[in-house]
Amino acid sequence: MAQRSGILTAGSWCVDNNKTLQVWPSEDTMSTITGLDRQGGGSGSNMAFDLKRLDPDFFVETMGIVGDDSDGQFLIGKCDEAGVKRDRLAMIKGGMTAFTDCFNSLESGKRTHLYFPGVADALSPDDFDFSTTTAKLLHLGLPGAHKTMDGPWGNDSTGWATVLRAAQKAGLKTNLEMVTTTREKVRHFGLSALPHLDLLIVNDFEIGAVADVETRDGLQTLPDKIVEAIHKILELGSVSIAAAHFPEGAIALSRDGSLISVGSVAMPANEIAGVNGAGDAFAAGFLYNWHQAKPIDEALRFGHAVAAASMREVSTTAGVTSVAETLKLAQQWGYRSAPSIKGL
Repeated sequence: MAQRSGILTAGSWCVDNNKTLQVWPSEDTMSTITGLDRQGGGSGSNMAFDLKRLDPDFFVETMGIVGDDSDGQFLIGKCDEAGVKRDRLAMIKGGMTAFTDCFNSLESGKRTHLYFPGVADALSPDDFDFSTTTAKLLHLGLPGAHKTMDGPWGNDSTGWATVLRAAQKAGLKTNLEMVTTTREKVRHFGLSALPHLDLLIVNDFEIGAVADVETRDGLQTLPDKIVEAIHKILELGSVSIAAAHFPEGAIALSRDGSLISVGSVAMPANEIAGVNGAGDAFAAGFLYNWHQAKPIDEALRFGHAVAAASMREVSTTAGVTSVAETLKLAQQWGYRSAPSIKGL
């Protein structure tokens, strides 16, 4: 096979019905929706479209399942519009596509997701075939959102482990996108996947949950605890690079011992429309630079630049723009100081 290139996004595909509210209501009260937006959602969709918005010529392939309803047709159409190779994005006859009603509160800046799994519950390792892909890396997710994948499969504790092992056997590098759920679930899924991962790019809560280290004190991120957690991640699995991102910055550690801390983009608060999809955007920016063998610190900064660009819109991917425009925005807004950690 020729040298591998591009990224295969796989797993979660859903429709995000983004709804902007002035304030999230209490029960038995009403709040007016001030904005509506329909977009693709889930880690497979978000990564695919982010990468194509950054660079239309970058090779992106995807795998997953959708229903043969209007939402499924919408997602297939978005793939074709963006140029995403979607031969293995299967439509399940008579099935309903997974969807999420995403509520964004302007008052609090917080988001609330109401998720309907539909056919996503039936996604299994049988839906993944890596025999013909020419991609360099598999970006897989989301543990906790797929009933069958979340359970045991064969001798594996989860179907996620089965798929990641198969991808590595086929010659792909692997990365796992996680969803912030209960600490116990994140740790369970993370430990199941770690022996079969080459990269792990997650947020501060998720890295701490997998490593069983408290990385937050309330809403405050604890950089030295992130370093402790990342060291444990490398001890527990086969990961060559682990990184955790958070609002103030990002920290990464590679297996050669390189420890890197960078600050996030100092985006003005009045430019932020929503944070939905910012984590996916960070991963897309990081992996795009990783794919081109850029230094880790550059990949972390570009990840934050893409995340900042994405936050200009309520939906997950609409704010992401070209590589050149992303770098221009980051230069315009500047970067925060790198989080202080021991040893740096």
